[in-house]
Amino acid sequence: MTVRTPFRIGLTRDFLKPDGTIGFGDIGLELIDAAPNVVWEFLPENRPVLGPDQIAGYDGLLVLASKVTAETLSQTDRLSIIARFGVGYDNVDVPACTETGVMLTITPDGVRRPVAVSVMTLLLALSHQLLIKDRLTREGRWGEKLNYMGQGVRGRTLGVIGVGNIGREVFHLAAPFEMRHLGFDPFLKTPVEGVDLVSLETLLKESDYVVVCCALTPETHHLLNADRLNLMKPNAYLINVARGPIVDQTALIETLTQRRIAGAGLDVFEVEPIAKTDPLLSLDNVIVSPHAICWTDECFQSIGSSACRSLIDVAQGRTPPHIVNREVMASSRLSQKLDRYR
Repeated sequence: MTVRTPFRIGLTRDFLKPDGTIGFGDIGLELIDAAPNVVWEFLPENRPVLGPDQIAGYDGLLVLASKVTAETLSQTDRLSIIARFGVGYDNVDVPACTETGVMLTITPDGVRRPVAVSVMTLLLALSHQLLIKDRLTREGRWGEKLNYMGQGVRGRTLGVIGVGNIGREVFHLAAPFEMRHLGFDPFLKTPVEGVDLVSLETLLKESDYVVVCCALTPETHHLLNADRLNLMKPNAYLINVARGPIVDQTALIETLTQRRIAGAGLDVFEVEPIAKTDPLLSLDNVIVSPHAICWTDECFQSIGSSACRSLIDVAQGRTPPHIVNREVMASSRLSQKLDRYR
């Protein structure tokens, strides 16, 4: 009888709080516990960039924020999958994964609803000037409340940049508010019911709420620069729940300071964490969150379960969904690794 070597999974140590507990609560590890011949453990060190010595001996990695570089993968002959905890993967060298025969998976099914709910949270909070009214109440400035009239959303125009997994869910959640829906997505091949697909310039000119939902790529870096921000209406709000560098933050600060738009809701920034002295934080027409507005028990349980299922799929000889580098499936290096699990 042949005894199979267990499929070993390493979790980056940035999942842990200082007291050694998982900072996100339930992330679906019970799925791995129930899978036959699969074991997991946290990497012994928390490094911002994973070293090749850390990943030796693992078949799969569950990665939060640690970077995976070409150097990280330079000595691996066993690793077959990196399951990214989330949908962004700018911390992982995708070509290096493909070159070394490593699948990279993400968890779009886990973040779809939580991030879309976050968009609506920011949209409504900005529309009703929630933080300013909270401040007036706490400071006993009731007499000033007439100076901060909110903006109703019915009949307004919602523009979403990136009509993918999350963008479509934003439109779905916004449907009862009776808004006009505009979308910009040059990669979209089929129409979306109820959404008018327009150019980026048209979206910026006509939208009352501009929502950034696209991925950060070389093409989208500073997609919203000074010139494009100047296309927005004076009563419009910008919401970014994607990645900070998609918006030129210096240009945005100038736009907000000069009140050329009504305000912004930002969960992401060009540099994270944002410096306490950053002028953006002194503005009263901005709501900010530390790249965590969608962090709920539902969010992390869904993300974690999705990532764990991808790892288990590989351990049991199946092809997982949501592979970023699909071309790796033709890799002979990957095939040789997968043969061990089939």
